[in-house]
Amino acid sequence: MHAFGKAALSSGSFDWSGSRLGAPAGWSPSLRLTVDLMLNNPSPMLLAWGQELTVLFNEAYATLAGPACGRLPGGAVPPVMPAPLAAAPGELQRAWQGEASIASDRALGLGGSNASLDLHYDLYFTPVRDGGGVAGVLCALSVTEPVLGIPADTSAGPLHILVVEDNLDSQYLVCEMLRAFGHEADGVGHPNDALTQLAARRYDVLFTDVSLPGMSGVELARMAVAAAPAMRVIFASGYGDTLLRHVEFPYLSLQKPYELDQLQDALDKVARQVPDRA
Repeated sequence: MHAFGKAALSSGSFDWSGSRLGAPAGWSPSLRLTVDLMLNNPSPMLLAWGQELTVLFNEAYATLAGPACGRLPGGAVPPVMPAPLAAAPGELQRAWQGEASIASDRALGLGGSNASLDLHYDLYFTPVRDGGGVAGVLCALSVTEPVLGIPADTSAGPLHILVVEDNLDSQYLVCEMLRAFGHEADGVGHPNDALTQLAARRYDVLFTDVSLPGMSGVELARMAVAAAPAMRVIFASGYGDTLLRHVEFPYLSLQKPYELDQLQDALDKVARQVPDRA
């Protein structure tokens, strides 16, 4: 049976000039073959490639995960570990070591076309060898058990969160994830814009990168908390907690790349601390 109106996809179907991988002509045969197979597969799949964890995915996964996964077909180091990889760290590690593995019945909480259901998935991890070693891991998803979703407790209403991140792709991704969790999120890229937003409306949480242009996230948070002492702060940093040693106000910190459950846990803790939400 022919799929009328649809064309086969491959690595050559996309412009990779803005990707960290560069043009497919420079890829290894193993990478190009794996990406071609993934893009032309109707099942949700994603590929983690290289030590820096460049992530690519196909159209089926993009539909399933929603806008938070980024733009098809990927090709960037994600600020947040994709849900299928974060849900099965042991199986993922075995695949990096050269052993195919399966993680059964995992609830991922993806925010795309099936966001109204808490679907469970079997995750199939396959090592991809290149040059004699494992250069990547291919993950395929298969639905195992749809169950009625049990949403997070939002009886007190959503958190109002200001995201400060100068990397626009990361800012978009974080805001989309926060909205998928049921919260309200605004995103800005510069501390001056953040101060304008903070003066214009009330926020429960400031979610800021530590390293920002013109002013550190710590200084921004210090000013925000001075103006609104009830505000809670979550820092995101790719450099550890070195810059947070002398912070005098309460905060939570996430080390990039953080996982979805780490982000959700931080939000749950913050929600219990915000006045009138206990």
